[in-house]
Amino acid sequence: MPAELTPADPLALPDDVPLSDGESGYVAAARAANTLRAYRSDWAEWCTWCRTRGADPFAGDASAISQYLVDLAQAGASVRTMSRRLSALRFAFRSRDMADPTMAARVTRVWEGIRRTHGAPTDQAAPLMPPELLDVLAACPATRTWRTRGRPPEPDLAGARDRALLLVGFVGALRRSELVAMDLEDLADHDNGLVLSIPRSKTNQEGTKPELVVLPLGPNPPRCPVRAIHEWTALAGISSGPLLRPVSKGNKALARRLDAGALNRLVQATVARAGIDPSPYSAHSLRAGFVTYAHLRGASDRAIAHQSRHRSLATLGQYVRVHEAWQDNAATQLGL
Repeated sequence: MPAELTPADPLALPDDVPLSDGESGYVAAARAANTLRAYRSDWAEWCTWCRTRGADPFAGDASAISQYLVDLAQAGASVRTMSRRLSALRFAFRSRDMADPTMAARVTRVWEGIRRTHGAPTDQAAPLMPPELLDVLAACPATRTWRTRGRPPEPDLAGARDRALLLVGFVGALRRSELVAMDLEDLADHDNGLVLSIPRSKTNQEGTKPELVVLPLGPNPPRCPVRAIHEWTALAGISSGPLLRPVSKGNKALARRLDAGALNRLVQATVARAGIDPSPYSAHSLRAGFVTYAHLRGASDRAIAHQSRHRSLATLGQYVRVHEAWQDNAATQLGL
């Protein structure tokens, strides 16, 4: 059995490639932190698979990779998961200056067959949009009362934070990673509201040119993202740093940003508070809700993509196809 069977960091370059401190910093910045965490996890899974078969994970054996894909597919792994596993292997081998075995003919043919056979549409988060969104906003508590004698009611910071989260996430069509990464310094005042500058995103990982998202002043104050931000930051005493933060049991904003996992739980909690089943929803429901609702309101795909920053207009169709299927459909008029 090969000696080298331990999970290795897929970011690592070969041992014979010495790097200066400056080079090391840029190498570490070559991929987003979330991507690297996923790659490390996927590489560890590959090493585990190799270990059970006495194979060398660094051998670059195309036959082993194609069999690995077959085993994953037969075990019920999603096409999305398998695609990421392939990307992790590709990145690891290239980082070691090795020929890319994932591009071998047998691997690409097997992969094409898997995608054709198992490429069912992936489950997407349900869009959170009016009227449900308005019910969720209304259910966010405004006042917090205390059992402690002598402590008067206070503005509920978690409720103010949740309103800002919901409105900024929806109107800004923001990804979960973008919501948690927001700093107050990323927001600039404008006559029409606020402009959010996003230094890096899923489609702009190099950060060569910040992406701009507008948050317009709304005519209805309880539904205005700008007012929600101002209320939250004023109550929480936030003058710089992370915009969305955890709130302590003592009703104090903590000096750190929310993590991505907490964001999903928060969105589900706000939905449940409105008496709606939270299981189909996640933080991505806000972005999906914007795209779907804007389409139903008559916005063009290009206008929607201007805010959502989708590079492919075809991708937008994935959000609205389900709703369009119900429009002017004879199946709803059968009277059965």
